[in-house]
Amino acid sequence: MSRAIKELVESQIKTRYEKLDSVMVVNVHGLTGVEANVLRGKLRKQKIEMHVVKNRAARRILTGTVLEPVGKFLTGPCAFVTGGASPVETAKELLKLKEEFPKLELRTGLVDGETSTATIEEISKRRSKAEIIGEVIMLANSPGRRIAGSLNTGGKVAGCIKAIIDKLEKGEAITKVA
Repeated sequence: MSRAIKELVESQIKTRYEKLDSVMVVNVHGLTGVEANVLRGKLRKQKIEMHVVKNRAARRILTGTVLEPVGKFLTGPCAFVTGGASPVETAKELLKLKEEFPKLELRTGLVDGETSTATIEEISKRRSKAEIIGEVIMLANSPGRRIAGSLNTGGKVAGCIKAIIDKLEKGEAITKVA
């Protein structure tokens, strides 16, 4: 391959991956062509993409980016898996597909620009972005719910105070209830 063509391929790879902060690395070498296409189709339904990369070019392009730690795991046939709702959801989907395609080798991944990589199994055990956002919203709403609950019981307190006032106006004695 001529140098001009290599530079063109590298510029396309750089354009595709320079803005990403998460990627999974898998090996699809053991799969047949039909199995690989079926796998890609199943991933595509989840808005996940899988691209086979040339290791040397990928390492050179990833140098100096947030995806650079992945470079040391690029040995042998590799494919980058990107996209999906979140990296955690992508890792979970890859684990499900591993059962269907046992020759699929799950290697490593990088999540949200972290400085170190983790196995895809470890990534799948994390909470997804949607779960974390839901938890933060729940925690933010918790004090408001407590206040609203207190206001609801405030009506009962106001009712008791009104009953005391009514008794006092009628001249009845108020007794303390234990």
